[in-house]
Amino acid sequence: MVLACTVRNCVSALERRERMFVCTAGHSFDVARSGYVNLLQPQDRRSLAPGDSEAAVQARRALFDAGFGAQLLVVLGDAVAAAEVGAGARAVDLGCGEGTILAALAARCGLEGFGIDISTPAIAAAAKRHAGITWIVSNADRRLPFEDRTLDLALSIDGRRNPAECARVLRTGAALVVAVPGADDLVELRTAVLGEARDQDRGSAVAVEFAAQFELVQRLEARDRLHLDAVGLEQLALATYRCGRTREREALQALAALTVTTQHTILSFRRRA
Repeated sequence: MVLACTVRNCVSALERRERMFVCTAGHSFDVARSGYVNLLQPQDRRSLAPGDSEAAVQARRALFDAGFGAQLLVVLGDAVAAAEVGAGARAVDLGCGEGTILAALAARCGLEGFGIDISTPAIAAAAKRHAGITWIVSNADRRLPFEDRTLDLALSIDGRRNPAECARVLRTGAALVVAVPGADDLVELRTAVLGEARDQDRGSAVAVEFAAQFELVQRLEARDRLHLDAVGLEQLALATYRCGRTREREALQALAALTVTTQHTILSFRRRA
């Protein structure tokens, strides 16, 4: 067994039975018609509809379908391949969104995938398009719905991370791959809309964040440039939660098109003994 019950103070093993998951203590969770399971508990959310909205989910998927993030996906695949987790490895994507990245990596590397996101629209979209992966509504910032040391790989792409929980669910020697925006990520959009673009080395902060229980093995970079029309820029703003203020939206709407840089730092770690 891999999954663990999320009912407060339970954490018993979860077993799949037909259209539900049932723990050894008797708690049950129905599998939605599209194929996902909702393990999110009331104490683990701050609103009735947490996470990405339906509009943000559809905008991000439209961008991925149009080729946005392609270079990032290539480098992530290289990082997972270099980790040598092996075919059939159990991998979780923390904050998986609508599932494009996890589905592609699972197919390329032969992974048994588990996607976690707090957004029900995101997980529903993932389950509808990508069968063969366990899609879970849960809060990756809190206790992860897995038993101790049962996973071989954890992914965190542009999301918040819980180092202690990553260490708990990953076996000794398991891999952790974290991608964070680089200093030049969307620099053209930030300059055009905000009037400035501040440099920030998020990668070094991540290395420090995980240093106690993980060894940094590799640091890679993914960089690309894409030309977006007005529709693409609107989708990008929705997907990244940018341009929310009136002044920013007006600046965005004045752009007929823009070539934008995408840049990510990818750090690969190994779980210490």
